[in-house]
Amino acid sequence: MLIMKKFLFRIILLIAPFSVLGSPAFERYFTNEVLRFDYLLSGNRISAAVFPGEIKQEKQWGGSHNLLIEKLNLGTYRFQVCDQQSGELIFSKGFSPVFQEWQSTPEAKKISKAFSQVIRFPFPKKNCILKIEKRDNSGQFSVIYSQIINPDSYFIIRENSNNIGMEKIFYSGDPSHKIDIAILAEGYTSVEMEKFVNDARRLTDSLFAVEPFLQLKDYFNVYALKTPSFESGTDIPGENIYRNTVFNSTFYTFDISRYLTISDLKTVSDMAAGVPYDQLIVLVNSSRYGGGGFYNFINVCTSDHNLSSNVFVHEFGHGFGGLGDEYYTSEVAFDDYYNLKVEPWEPNLTTLVNFDSKWKNLIDSATPVPTPREAKYGSRIGVFEGGGYSAKGIFSPMDDCRMKSNITHDFCPVCQRAIRAVILENTN
Repeated sequence: MLIMKKFLFRIILLIAPFSVLGSPAFERYFTNEVLRFDYLLSGNRISAAVFPGEIKQEKQWGGSHNLLIEKLNLGTYRFQVCDQQSGELIFSKGFSPVFQEWQSTPEAKKISKAFSQVIRFPFPKKNCILKIEKRDNSGQFSVIYSQIINPDSYFIIRENSNNIGMEKIFYSGDPSHKIDIAILAEGYTSVEMEKFVNDARRLTDSLFAVEPFLQLKDYFNVYALKTPSFESGTDIPGENIYRNTVFNSTFYTFDISRYLTISDLKTVSDMAAGVPYDQLIVLVNSSRYGGGGFYNFINVCTSDHNLSSNVFVHEFGHGFGGLGDEYYTSEVAFDDYYNLKVEPWEPNLTTLVNFDSKWKNLIDSATPVPTPREAKYGSRIGVFEGGGYSAKGIFSPMDDCRMKSNITHDFCPVCQRAIRAVILENTN
């Protein structure tokens, strides 16, 4: 018995330092605060350039202390952080901003534009090198910007965050082991905050009613941030409707009536700085149909349309899961969005260039590839032509899915697997 007790005590001594301190790499390179890098991403159809803005120190890092370098290789852009002295890669994250969609519009062939961007990572203890990279048409990343960051610089803004009212919609534990979602009010006046919290709770419930979020609900925290606007609603330029709101949201993005986005990421980030977060959702006080979602960037949705819960879930599939749109007949503003000679990075789309890396292992041997859009294959995983805004050359996993239409309530098994992988990777 004495030998057994000594053995168990030695095991506890070995485990304890890691359970208390967390990841040795995190402890070596980072504090539990946030470094926020604001910048403009500017360019046209063929170019992209970074123009740096403010650097801020924020209160609390909400991400994992163990997953510092992403493994899923998602996103049209990514940033990497390297220790300056050793050159070691110490942090990376993929993302897909509004700018990369705009680059595929006809307007981008004629003019250049600049879009507000924000990058966040754990606050470094020593000098580091921040690199921003863009995935080119062949699927390869190249550096478009690099900067040395000195964490001791007095040019890093260390002001207190805005005193924003907050209510916990759902809380399951330590932010460093959870996916933290911050939902911000847009187009809600100060007297409409009760409505906002109720709307946020209702739409959060709709997310947790769908797999895999239903099964993995306890991997999440959700905060409602009461950010008041001067007026209710949002801009609808095509109908000459304009509202004075905190984040300047607008329909008719890229001149598509249902496309609702926000370009002022700096203000959104300022307002969210008081809570730890991994995902931002801006909830717009409107009964109009629409929304937008961008991987590791932002999710936008209206509150009061009868399909708002469907849109909320769909856009979170983009913003959190990195899923691509599977529809191919709706109005879009994009020209040749995908290179058909390259495998898309989105886990639910394929050009069959490298199908082994996608859902090939989930297809029954009796299912033909490509798979006809016929009733007998309606409930099967297959390879259905049409997706990614194109009727030809892009294939999706099932005849219908939450990423394709509002007819089905659920994500297909392929999308569920992809979302589950993101959840588990980021809550390690």
